[in-house]
Amino acid sequence: MNDELIINLSNNINISEKRVRSALKLLEEGATIPFIARYRKEATEGLNEEEIKLISDEYQRNVKLLDRKLAVINLIDEKGLLTKELKNEIMSKSKLVEVEDLYLPYKEKKKTKASEAIKSGLEPLAKKIMSFPVKGTLEKLASGYNMDVSKAIEGAGYIISEWISDNAYYRKWIRTFVYNNAFIISKVKKTNPDEEKIYEMYYDFKEQIKYLKHYRCLAINRAEKEKVLTVSMDYEVNKIEEYLENKVIKNKESFVYDVVRNAIKDSLKRLILPSIEREIRSEVTERSENKAIETFSKNLNSLLLTRPIKGTVVMGFDPAFRTGCKLAVINEQGALMDISVIYPNEPKNDKIGALKEIRRLIDKYNVKLIAIGNGTASRESESFVAEAIKGLDVKYIIVSEAGASIYSASKLAIEEFPDLTVEKRSAISIGRRVQDPLSELVKIDAKSIGVGEYQYDVDQKELSEALDYTVTSCVNQVGVNINTASPSILKYISGMTKKSVEAIMEYKNKEPFKTRESLLNVKGVTPKIYEQAIGFLRVPSSINPLDNTGIHPENYGDANKILEYLNLSIKDIRKEDFKNALENANTNKISKDTGISEYLVSDIIKELKTPGLDPRDNLEMPLLKSDVLHIEDLSLGMKIEGTVRNVASFGAFIDIGLKNDALIHISKMSKDFIKDASEILSVGDIIKAEVIKIDLDKKQVSLSLI
Repeated sequence: MNDELIINLSNNINISEKRVRSALKLLEEGATIPFIARYRKEATEGLNEEEIKLISDEYQRNVKLLDRKLAVINLIDEKGLLTKELKNEIMSKSKLVEVEDLYLPYKEKKKTKASEAIKSGLEPLAKKIMSFPVKGTLEKLASGYNMDVSKAIEGAGYIISEWISDNAYYRKWIRTFVYNNAFIISKVKKTNPDEEKIYEMYYDFKEQIKYLKHYRCLAINRAEKEKVLTVSMDYEVNKIEEYLENKVIKNKESFVYDVVRNAIKDSLKRLILPSIEREIRSEVTERSENKAIETFSKNLNSLLLTRPIKGTVVMGFDPAFRTGCKLAVINEQGALMDISVIYPNEPKNDKIGALKEIRRLIDKYNVKLIAIGNGTASRESESFVAEAIKGLDVKYIIVSEAGASIYSASKLAIEEFPDLTVEKRSAISIGRRVQDPLSELVKIDAKSIGVGEYQYDVDQKELSEALDYTVTSCVNQVGVNINTASPSILKYISGMTKKSVEAIMEYKNKEPFKTRESLLNVKGVTPKIYEQAIGFLRVPSSINPLDNTGIHPENYGDANKILEYLNLSIKDIRKEDFKNALENANTNKISKDTGISEYLVSDIIKELKTPGLDPRDNLEMPLLKSDVLHIEDLSLGMKIEGTVRNVASFGAFIDIGLKNDALIHISKMSKDFIKDASEILSVGDIIKAEVIKIDLDKKQVSLSLI
């Protein structure tokens, strides 16, 4: 670890040097972020996952920056041109672009107009011009170079242009000026392939670039790539020219004034401004991509942590027209009980046969909930289901089926249900998404879950890494029953490797884990893997009740010490008196009297109070329905309930039971100004809103939370 980087990082993110150093040391030793946040609070003084990830990311970024600084210093030194002042200046920079600016004059360049002029021996002339002589004439100054005077002046001008372009201070000022003052402008091309007018709002668009919303930036970039728009930047070039003239021209009375002035214009037009514009657009795009990735991650987090509907027999309903609707009855544990196909929709319209079959399955298996996928024929199927369950104690719910087809055709699905078609496996996945969203959705590539915005316009590697981290965080936050966990969810447990997951699956296929400690019997589970993973794994059937809590085995002694201090027995863990005693416990006093850290005392008591608690159980129940809604049923001012399906920066899409989701624009979420819709709403939220606009022709509805 680099001490200087740690000190600078601590100052920049406002986290003490001691806590930063502790987190980095643990990460360096192979500890995962969830493990550190949950089981090493004493070392980090309670850093949470977000803070630890920030420390990790920023440190790695600064390490890369330092590596580049040292590489640049070495490259300049190899040319014998490094000075102490230049080295210090390079080391002081906090941005990569500023380091590259300082390196630019020393960088090996491809063949340029300036390099050709230097080869022709015109560098001395350029230096003479830059001395701004007042005696003599330009013709006399430029003579004696074995070429036409005008050619010599032109060549010397190219050299001066490059000198100006290579000046790091000029570039920094110009970059700042352009960023703060430039407008981005987009115009539709004459040969416009945008037949559906997806990008219509950008056909004649102008906005100051530093205020450009990230979703607008990504939309403009995509439209430009698809050759719908031409994009440019508009700013006052004359002010930049004035700045350079004041900096470069030392004597306006000199007869070379016009030569240098033209060199400034040439340098700006040909060398500086094109690269500055690329840099700024690249910077704004990167920031926009990061914001889009952050939005996707937030939405995914909310979706994965949706409250599961437990202890209920569910019928998964995969809608379709020609091929029929696939039904899968899933028991309380998620196991398949029955599968069937009905044809209530076009072209067969066998509503009577479909009604008989769905009622048969409901009666036979005591189905209480039908989960309908939101894909093709969803609303037609919803109408049929609403009719089919009239008078029954059965509800239905609309479920996003994004990625279900991908899972259904995957190796994992084929291994689980080798004799079923893809569509039938999809019905099973839809049903299981209601019973345990987290366990089912981890089987699918997170990018396919469909709660992002402009997800195909961002860096796919960075998106995958961010979403993978989100899934890992969610899985470890909830914890898993090792005996029922699939390999898909086990791979996200802290410290797990592909080899250890395979070894665990092989072991439990022979016999279930009876205790946490028995995980050590698995070949392929090293002591380090055990340390990192075991706190997030549960064995509900263990003879030791602590094995079904989030208490790490390394702290079982501390847990027993606390119980002894409180005169409690672990055998009474499910009793109300046991819980009440813990509710009234003074963590500060226990910590002082037992010598156990207050962080640990607090966490142990929390786990003992709620053994095996699923944190999702405290969330709001998903919205269950018994009847269908039509857009014609709506009226302005009507209060309506719905489920947040997706959150974008500009608003949120709400499932109110119509074919198309309703929209709540960000301006209709709060009376106060908010920057981002995610400040107010999250995917899966159940909300009550007011209908403020109905467009029957476009089948669109707008809502307001205000």
